[in-house]
Amino acid sequence: MSHHLPDGRIPAPCIVNTGIIVNKLDIRRLLTDLGRVRYTYIQEGRLQSEGEGDVMEVFANPQRSTLVANCALYLNVCSFDYLELKQSPQQETCFNLIQEGMCLSLVPLSTPLQERKERSLNVSAIEAMMEQVLSARWDAEIDDDCSDSF
Repeated sequence: MSHHLPDGRIPAPCIVNTGIIVNKLDIRRLLTDLGRVRYTYIQEGRLQSEGEGDVMEVFANPQRSTLVANCALYLNVCSFDYLELKQSPQQETCFNLIQEGMCLSLVPLSTPLQERKERSLNVSAIEAMMEQVLSARWDAEIDDDCSDSF
């Protein structure tokens, strides 16, 4: 692996749209930005499962599993030997997570920028709701204080 390079003179790899990534930190960085994906799970050359789901968590822990269920994906980079980046004929980026005769292929259905905007909108909406709830509570407390003084 690239953790033990002989000296600092060898540059780190530069991978653009296609290539093989073996470094677990790099794999995690790539997968963390995924939101909604179309997935296919192939084992020993046979399609086992396919569908759409949301990447809920990406982590590196040799004691935990990668889980895909109920349209949710919990991806453990330790479950795979490497990640192969490919471009499909439709110019879609494919993230193929490979381990001994098994491939979990992910095709993003959104871009990282779209995901960030959506998260930002969700945070803004929650903040606005909290502000309304707190304001309504303060108004109610003020009303209670005013009615108690009469």
